[in-house]
Amino acid sequence: MRSVLRPFRAHYGLSVLAAALLQVCLATQTSAEDWRFAVKFSQSVYKEPFSGRVYIFFSRNRSEPRQDPSWFSPEQFIARDVHDWKPGTVLEFASGDKSILAYPKPLATLNLARSAAQAVVRFNPFEREVGNGPGNGYSQVSKVQPASSKQPVFVVDHIVPPRRFAETETRKEFVAHSKLLSDFYGRNVALSAAVFLPKSYQEDTDKRYPTLFIIPGFGGTHYVTRPQRFAEEVGGVEFLRVVLEPSCPLGHHVFADSANNGPVGQALVSEFLPAFDRAFRTVSDPRARFLTGHSSGGWSSLWVQVSHPQDFAGTWSTSPDPVDFRDFQQIDVYQPGTNMYVDAQGHPRPLARIGLEPVLFYRNFCEMEDVMGNGGQLLSFEAVFGPSAPGADGSPVTTGIRQPRHLWDRKSGAINPAIAKDWEKYDIHLVLARNWEQLGPKLDGKLHVFMGTEDTFYLEGAARLLKQSLAKLKSDAVVELIPKKNHMNLLDRRLTERIQRQMAASYLKSFPDAKPSEDKRATTTHSSK
Repeated sequence: MRSVLRPFRAHYGLSVLAAALLQVCLATQTSAEDWRFAVKFSQSVYKEPFSGRVYIFFSRNRSEPRQDPSWFSPEQFIARDVHDWKPGTVLEFASGDKSILAYPKPLATLNLARSAAQAVVRFNPFEREVGNGPGNGYSQVSKVQPASSKQPVFVVDHIVPPRRFAETETRKEFVAHSKLLSDFYGRNVALSAAVFLPKSYQEDTDKRYPTLFIIPGFGGTHYVTRPQRFAEEVGGVEFLRVVLEPSCPLGHHVFADSANNGPVGQALVSEFLPAFDRAFRTVSDPRARFLTGHSSGGWSSLWVQVSHPQDFAGTWSTSPDPVDFRDFQQIDVYQPGTNMYVDAQGHPRPLARIGLEPVLFYRNFCEMEDVMGNGGQLLSFEAVFGPSAPGADGSPVTTGIRQPRHLWDRKSGAINPAIAKDWEKYDIHLVLARNWEQLGPKLDGKLHVFMGTEDTFYLEGAARLLKQSLAKLKSDAVVELIPKKNHMNLLDRRLTERIQRQMAASYLKSFPDAKPSEDKRATTTHSSK
């Protein structure tokens, strides 16, 4: 799920509930207006005919409606798919057109007058974000007139610029070309990271450092100015802190080799790590590499450690996405007849809560993501865990962006048991249980999971099942459920320092001669094979 800092940055507590209530009130107006909007794009931003998705975002709260909708208080937006749409040609959005996609309500039922509105064209299909996605086009903001009036034409004549990494003396961007991923996608692909150097890095040019790899949650990137709360020195050990980039066209690839995102985990270990060790003064020994991450980053860090057990010294994963698919945010995906939208009593299934009060539900959230298209959280899960859907001719897609087969029917919510069976390969509790004879000795002392008992996204149930499963395996893994903590407040300064002290202790145990002022040990590389 989302990075610890993002979901409630502008919407938390009562403000979330108030905003959500406002949207419900607006969305339930049923004036049956005859809305007509027109969009065209300039040849100055895109010279060729365009095929893909076009959007109009509406807002009463934001100066730039094109910002991707908030999970907890989404405002109205509409979309439609086009094929060979030529520059300068007007594209119409009409309320009676059944090809128009809309969320949260159909276009004809809305009172949009005096809203701000902005058109977006998804020129860059490889970018997860829509409104802020580099390479995508957008128009100026216009005020919506009453439905009986003529609306202004939205002219898409701006392009979202590329992201720029702000380097300093102690913050560097590192980009490693990946042949594995480039071959998979049929285009040039690299793995990127933000590298935070200790102050001593420039002063002592002989010193080598252990590395702390941090994986952001859903929506997080390596374009950050600080590595969360992790310090450059704890317990007498200075770290290189590296924030890995987890985004991909279909969402968050979680550094897992998958049918739809490609061999990302293998690229990390066999391509990124060697290149990183050549570029920086690391202790290039697996015992000096540590993993952590929160939310989707928490799942990622746990998966990377389990799938590459001898390449890292341990993982400290916080609030990971479901680690046991028998409790996939309260849903047993393996149970015959299970529905993603409603429980056995027909009650809507919640996806998120504030405190103990449900505020987000699977059906609504899925409908929102389907209108947005590629890059959403739920499709991101399906892209990692499931097989690829066949191409238009029935054959597998071999280049470009693959689409996953859906775990559940988008209209009824019914789970496809064959797809659920395929998900077993990524069910961490099953992977461990089925391969413990080989994995157990390699994972001694390396697994640490922390979860709040009141997780915002109902993730504590899966963590509890994993704890039980590991106990049966007689593992020394730590799975700790912290009372009263939720997704947003679990990773506080106290827990962060505790985690990093454990990493420092592990490093010093492996390298007892390492001192705060010197670490000139010869480096060796250990293979996971």
